[in-house]
Amino acid sequence: MTFDSDTRAAQFDALIDFAKGSQVPTGFGYLDANGTVDSSRPVELWITCRMTHVFSLASMMGDLEANVLATHGVKALATYFYDQQYSGWFSAIGHDADNVQIVDDTKMAYAHAFVVLAASSAKIAGIEGASDLLDLALSVQDEFWWEGDQAKVRESYDREFVECEKYRGVNANMHTVESYLAAYDATDERQWLNRAVAILNWVIEEASKNKWRVPEHFDENWKVLPDYNRDRPKDPFRPFGFTPGHGFEWARLAVHAGAQLARSAEKVPHWMLEGALELFDRAVADGWNADGAPGFVYTIDQNGTPVARERMHWVVCEAIGAAVTLAHALEGNEGFAAGDAKKAEDLKARAEAWWEYCERYLIEQPGRWWHELDENNQPSTVTWPGKPDAYHVAQMLLLPELPLAPTFARAIKEAIA
Repeated sequence: MTFDSDTRAAQFDALIDFAKGSQVPTGFGYLDANGTVDSSRPVELWITCRMTHVFSLASMMGDLEANVLATHGVKALATYFYDQQYSGWFSAIGHDADNVQIVDDTKMAYAHAFVVLAASSAKIAGIEGASDLLDLALSVQDEFWWEGDQAKVRESYDREFVECEKYRGVNANMHTVESYLAAYDATDERQWLNRAVAILNWVIEEASKNKWRVPEHFDENWKVLPDYNRDRPKDPFRPFGFTPGHGFEWARLAVHAGAQLARSAEKVPHWMLEGALELFDRAVADGWNADGAPGFVYTIDQNGTPVARERMHWVVCEAIGAAVTLAHALEGNEGFAAGDAKKAEDLKARAEAWWEYCERYLIEQPGRWWHELDENNQPSTVTWPGKPDAYHVAQMLLLPELPLAPTFARAIKEAIA
């Protein structure tokens, strides 16, 4: 089956139908391998936000149930997850809406970025309460997360926003870039685009000093921590070493940001596409077939040697999304100067080949994706048991249908206007 528009549409619809099973009274729960909510796990902020974002997109595409679910997500974020005493959002809560239990009161920049993304998409989709939620989320960004002198975000706080973790992470900043681009589309406030561009500029500069690998872990002064989590190489959010999948995400985000500048009638800085291509090529070289079997390894060390050999579904999704995005830019679209036509065709061919890999190994059934495979491409649960996430697949399936800018929700709204 080719990676054509009909295939993508059918897969998207199936994915949304599967994701609908995640609804719980206080948000969206963690789906197990069978698509049933795992009641032994709490309701997590990042999952509830991602599902709210995805359902907001689906609602604009005519899915009435998704509209109801997006409304439920906004209510959960505004009511159950929000800390009325100290501000910000809890990382995890219980399932009972009548007696909400705080399971993890840590305030995490990573998950707070997804609050902004969810609220931005929901606002654009016209979901009740989303505009107020976005205003609140952006005020929290200003008050606690944005570290102005560094032009990046902090990593985490305790519940009271008093004790700030000394660690700084690129992963949280990456999703903050994504959320700020969405916030710019939802508010037309230029500071969010400016901040996203500032973070991107820094990341690409850092990668250029590291053979185009993006360092993941830093101390509070933004000094690289090369040995961080060496004893936890398969951590789901802070694994040791370098993560090729993040190279793909950064590459795509750089192109989106460039297209946003062009949309404002501004010249796209040359480093955006040039850096994105370097990040992409390095991630492919480091990640794909790195140990002699198809698929992208999860992490590598500073020499490019695989560390965690598991294949995560999100990595190949981001690889496809980056390939599609870069090809579109190289063809001279949306403010980018036409580049290497042969490279653009190669990127499209890679996207097709990686989709074939997905069909062969990752798609159990339409809408049901194994989240992790072992080095032999067999289902694994070392890092990601179950099927809790719809966000990476949904965005990958939508990207070929959308412009480079604006971001997902506004692009869909403009397409149907």
